[in-house]
Amino acid sequence: MSTPPRTSSPTTIDTPALRHLLESGTAPRLVDVRTPGEFEAAHIPGSYNVPLDLLREHREELRRHLDDQVVLVCRSGQRATAAEQALADAGLPNVRVLRGGIAAWRLAGAPVRIGAPRWELERQVRLVAGSVVLSAILASVLFPPLKWVAAAIGAGLTFAAVSNTCAMGLLLAKLPYNRGPRAQLDAVVAALATSRP
Repeated sequence: MSTPPRTSSPTTIDTPALRHLLESGTAPRLVDVRTPGEFEAAHIPGSYNVPLDLLREHREELRRHLDDQVVLVCRSGQRATAAEQALADAGLPNVRVLRGGIAAWRLAGAPVRIGAPRWELERQVRLVAGSVVLSAILASVLFPPLKWVAAAIGAGLTFAAVSNTCAMGLLLAKLPYNRGPRAQLDAVVAALATSRP
């Protein structure tokens, strides 16, 4: 069953409201849609890691294991918003997004389970884009057409900002460094089928 695409903003929940729900015993299911590597580095205790690409690909099956008490989490809210749209398209319309993501959660001093430290995707994108631009500009002194490589990266970053997407981030997320322990659909479904923590 599919619902028409939603054009309004997703329903959000802020950190204090979510903390209150978690402490009151009426905890929603927390679904973290970041990469396994990001999730492994730091996540909200009791959350489930369902990477965005896995969620999009298997949203119908995952939807059967979720109820209306779901809060989606990512770094800042962008990927969680995309996941919310995917779940709404699969017939789960009342999902909420943690406003500001885990960045806002951590800033508020809320509890976080810490693992092996890793650079966040946004930081990796800045490093790669900046390095390519710097290298292209320096090399263009010897071979002027290389300045167009820097221009292409600038155009890509501009498009990423306007479209609220990031092709470089999607590519970097597929690197082994960012994947961490691979999220398998069977393991995710088994975890979701268990009782809430």
